[in-house]
Amino acid sequence: MKKKKVKYRSDCPISTALDIFGDKWSLLIIRDMIFKGKSTYGDFLMAGEKIATNILADRLSQLECAEIISKHKHPDSKAKVLYKLTQKGVELVPVLVEIIVWSEKHHIVHPNAVEFGKMVKKDKAGVIKMVYEQLKKGT
Repeated sequence: MKKKKVKYRSDCPISTALDIFGDKWSLLIIRDMIFKGKSTYGDFLMAGEKIATNILADRLSQLECAEIISKHKHPDSKAKVLYKLTQKGVELVPVLVEIIVWSEKHHIVHPNAVEFGKMVKKDKAGVIKMVYEQLKKGT
């Protein structure tokens, strides 16, 4: 099967990034993988934002084509697929941390995000390192 390629509108780095994860679902899937340990289609489907099945399938495919995530055989079920962040996907951790901090500063957010923002303000590098270490343990 031939692998799909991401089509980029321009060589602008912001535009290129938006071509990969500029919709309202892709970063939520990545968020769930990084911060909530989700890794299967069913896990993502059960997230609080209620993504439609066709949209979820499309976004997982796009993220795989962009090499943000990769598909693997599930160790417990032949019917399930396990999704994992690639190194390219893991490198989005600081981006998501900055989005959380910005949103916590300017909007009313979940109390966990407020606490996370406080931790980041005290030791951003330490928090990012902690998230990386948690991701390593999950692989």
